[in-house]
Amino acid sequence: MTTATQDSSSQSPAPTFDVSKLTVENAVAKLIDHANTLSASDLFIAADEDKTVISVRALGLVRPVSITTADLGRRYVAYLKANAGMEISEKRRPIDGRWIYRDSDQEATDLRINIIPTVHGEDVAIRLLPRARKLYKLDSVGLADEQYRLVSGMVDSLGGLVLITGPTGSGKTATLYACLQRLNDGQRKINTIEDPVEYTLPGLRQSQVNPSIELGFSELLRSVLRQSPDVIMIGEIRDTETAATAVHAANSGQLVFATLHSGQAAGAIQAMRSLGVQSNFLATSLRGVIAQRLVRTLCPNCKTSFELDEALGTFEEVKGWLKADEGKRLFAPGSCEMCNQIGYAGRTGLFEVINITPSIRNLIADGRPAGEIRNHAIGEKMITLRQAALLKVARGQTSTEEIFRVIPSEHLMLED
Repeated sequence: MTTATQDSSSQSPAPTFDVSKLTVENAVAKLIDHANTLSASDLFIAADEDKTVISVRALGLVRPVSITTADLGRRYVAYLKANAGMEISEKRRPIDGRWIYRDSDQEATDLRINIIPTVHGEDVAIRLLPRARKLYKLDSVGLADEQYRLVSGMVDSLGGLVLITGPTGSGKTATLYACLQRLNDGQRKINTIEDPVEYTLPGLRQSQVNPSIELGFSELLRSVLRQSPDVIMIGEIRDTETAATAVHAANSGQLVFATLHSGQAAGAIQAMRSLGVQSNFLATSLRGVIAQRLVRTLCPNCKTSFELDEALGTFEEVKGWLKADEGKRLFAPGSCEMCNQIGYAGRTGLFEVINITPSIRNLIADGRPAGEIRNHAIGEKMITLRQAALLKVARGQTSTEEIFRVIPSEHLMLED
């Protein structure tokens, strides 16, 4: 895969602004509002020896937005604790809290706050969940046309297990909600088990695990099954009992969606085996596996392009999926006010989808290794993560340096 000439990591970070002259209440409000303006997923307050650094995670990258004094940082933390129902005097243990923040227009943001003690004070991580933020539909998460057809077939199944896999922050939850939205037509009973419940959707029966009272995924799943659901979403399969119960439910007629941590789609099959699921039971229950990553999309206002006169074979392996005007140029980030001088304006998913065909089902039942299953899926024209990345680059949706930043190099190697 060819690299473009401009590296986004060399771009200057967005400038910081001063909140030290504002009241504590107004300073915290401005920081939260600014994070929402950037569509940030997280807001961080980090205590250093002589200052406090406030950062956001936007489009998957962390960058500072303000630097203030250590004393003001402590006052911001105390204010957040008070609003989140935390014990203000507790500074020795990690604590969690929740605050429904409302801006000047009364738009609500659900803040999930975690605070831990550090050498120089308390560090705060705030997950931002604006209630007005629109959820993705299945046709807009980034699936290629053929992948969309396959995933739609999985979602429309009468029963079975669909696994969504990828590292933390790869967009698995967004894909899960997109699947559930497609099914949420009032004709099915849909139960979810989450940690935490990130978005509340009318029509879904959503439950949250609570480790403090030993209410985990496995305990909640057993109870949810007694609620006679048609569809179950499990936020994450973490243990042997949850894995076994999910497979049992899928084999009993429920449609089950669950996430796992695995690099490639076939790796999820091995992950389920490592959790004690027998190969023959997994083979009969599994409908499909979706592996994914998130990449930033280029700002349409300022992205630049380069002709491929000397590298016309760059997109040869994906030309069958490209339109006539695609794959003739490379694109790189520019810089403009619309994207806050970053060059990127959003994110989209890269996917690898294994459809469980009869031949793949037989391989799973026979206990064949993940590599053999993956090679067989490629032989059945599965679009790999590498190919999904090439398609996004060829269509000018993202840059090559963004692909190399997000996708491990071993996944970008040419298949044997």
